[in-house]
Amino acid sequence: VQLVESGGGLVQPGGSLRLSCAASGFTFSSYDMSWYRQAPGKERDSVARILSGGGRTNYTDSVKGRFTISRDNAKSTAYLQMNSLKPEDTAVYYCAAIWGTNIYWGQGTQVTVSS
Repeated sequence: VQLVESGGGLVQPGGSLRLSCAASGFTFSSYDMSWYRQAPGKERDSVARILSGGGRTNYTDSVKGRFTISRDNAKSTAYLQMNSLKPEDTAVYYCAAIWGTNIYWGQGTQVTVSS
């Protein structure tokens, strides 16, 4: 099982980034996919989640209207489009694949929002 995040980097406030999470080794289409983030000295928190069917999504309040989670089951890849980024969005972003009590994690990608 492998989840590989990419797309992180340094961006100015108000900018955009698109994170990708390429999955392998399990039946991607059967798993809900989530993005979490962890800022220095803070707990890892859920940012967004998309159900296995791809139709339903939910977001933490602080990113609603700015972030969009999506998935491409044919490519076994999940995405997080992040717009209007703020300094407080700075964190390591992790993708997670969830099915019942099973959860797989990626290694994380750093997102830094700074001028």
